[in-house]
Amino acid sequence: MTENAAPENAPPRGAGRDHSLTPVLRVLRTCLHLMVAALLALACARAVADRAADAPAVIVTAVALFALYATGPSLPRIRTSTRAAALWLGAVALLWTVLLALTPDGIWLAFPLFFVQMHLLPLRGALPAVATTTVVAIAGFGWHTHTLSVGTVVGPVLGAAVAVAVVLGYEALYRESEARRRLIEELTAARSELAAAEHAAGVLAERERLAREIHDTLAQGLSSIQLLLRAAERALPERPEPALGHVRQARLAAVDNLAEARRFVRALSPPDLEAGSLPAALERLCATTARTSGLAVHCQVSGAPTELPTPHEVALLRIAQSALANTVQHAAAGRVELTLSYMDTEVALDVVDDGTGFVPSGLPAPGSAAASGTGFGLAAMRARARALQGTLAVESAPGEGTAIAVTLPCPAAASEGVTA
Repeated sequence: MTENAAPENAPPRGAGRDHSLTPVLRVLRTCLHLMVAALLALACARAVADRAADAPAVIVTAVALFALYATGPSLPRIRTSTRAAALWLGAVALLWTVLLALTPDGIWLAFPLFFVQMHLLPLRGALPAVATTTVVAIAGFGWHTHTLSVGTVVGPVLGAAVAVAVVLGYEALYRESEARRRLIEELTAARSELAAAEHAAGVLAERERLAREIHDTLAQGLSSIQLLLRAAERALPERPEPALGHVRQARLAAVDNLAEARRFVRALSPPDLEAGSLPAALERLCATTARTSGLAVHCQVSGAPTELPTPHEVALLRIAQSALANTVQHAAAGRVELTLSYMDTEVALDVVDDGTGFVPSGLPAPGSAAASGTGFGLAAMRARARALQGTLAVESAPGEGTAIAVTLPCPAAASEGVTA
């Protein structure tokens, strides 16, 4: 059985293409070749055993037919051209017709010939070829027996139907197998792309988290240490005692920031929240800012304090840290008011200073060349509020100070749990 280029939507008939049914196809081809050889040998043996007068002719025709049949797979044109395959099949069919005219045993070769025709020819040419071969087989056997019976007609017709059904069924299975293979490849590629996208998103989210934490903790701490060391430098050598106090405060600030750095790397809560409530943490923050910067920082709590989810408390504390850091570094203010307000369904944090103010819409975008390190604090505060479905508003004007207000919704489950 030879191979040929497949028509569209049919299994490949050329060599060298792997798919899930290739081992099955190879076994079927081998069995078909063995069947042809066995049937030709049987026809020759029967002719010799019966001592038929045309036994030599049967042997010569059978040998010629087998030689032609075996030569087909080695011809490149037959593997690549439907026209060449049709010509080769015509020659095989002609020798088979001669053998059928010499011996009725030639009818059995019609069955493997059906498979060869279905495999090599397009469907529109294979079905007429199978029908013609069936008619020739019936006519040849009837000519030898001088009669036509139901069995004589049904046998070849049934064999042809089985061959057509097997080949068409195999092609349908192949198409389904190819469709599933393509689907699996697409799913594998999509899963790889999704994994890469999730990895990139995770890296970006972690980078943004670290950037916010560094800005809200280490940046403020380093600014405080810088201010304290600058004050100590100015006090030396005339006033060693105040200078020593500034150095000690700088050392304590460095210790606190080291603890903050270790904790946000591990994504843990800030030390101030672990040591107490959010109002107490804000009071300590205001006291530390006032001590290190010289600003008058006042903290007050409005409403009845309730327990908030840890993400809400961390966000409010970080926003307060960032707002106070911006005030110390940029506002040139003398007083800051920080107010934490507990309401029924919301919690609000307001930070108001009497500094120089600015135009909020005139700030450069974070990360741009014009930003020069400014503007990231407000963007980080907005990101924290937005992550918890909250809002952040900034009101400022040149010479009129700055007011930052953040409002976060209180989850109903947390409020009900505290009330219970």
